[in-house]
Amino acid sequence: MNPIFEVQKTIREILLKILDSHSLEQLNKIPEGFNNNIIWNIAHCVAAQQTLVYKLSGLPTMVTEEFISKYRKGTKPEGDVSQEEVNEVRNLLSETFEKTKNDFESGLFVDYNEYTTSMGFTLRNVHDALNFNNYHEGIHTGIIMTLRKLV
Repeated sequence: MNPIFEVQKTIREILLKILDSHSLEQLNKIPEGFNNNIIWNIAHCVAAQQTLVYKLSGLPTMVTEEFISKYRKGTKPEGDVSQEEVNEVRNLLSETFEKTKNDFESGLFVDYNEYTTSMGFTLRNVHDALNFNNYHEGIHTGIIMTLRKLV
């Protein structure tokens, strides 16, 4: 397997374990001093990956525009999510990983709209996007590791 996808697979497996080992109440809890929670961070990873890899390649996403809007950078939880939504996010963690890996291997990603992230990284192609996405998901996994100690 391509090393980019080995890293993402590991990150996604960690996120799945966290989802499975916390109650709905814990996933929704926003600790004092924070403005988001575990489930928001996990869903944000899915929304960001779909935006960075698919939208910027001019391809349709696996998630709705509403999902992306709800979990994009700069948003925060507007209320508790249901178990049904947690289940959806859980499925999306695996499905978006598998589809992206398969689409990449099949050569689907041809065009890319260059984009400079808020951190100053300029993404010029899907390889850059996939690499940055792993960095981004790693950051949020670190945040989640802190949050889970406080819930």
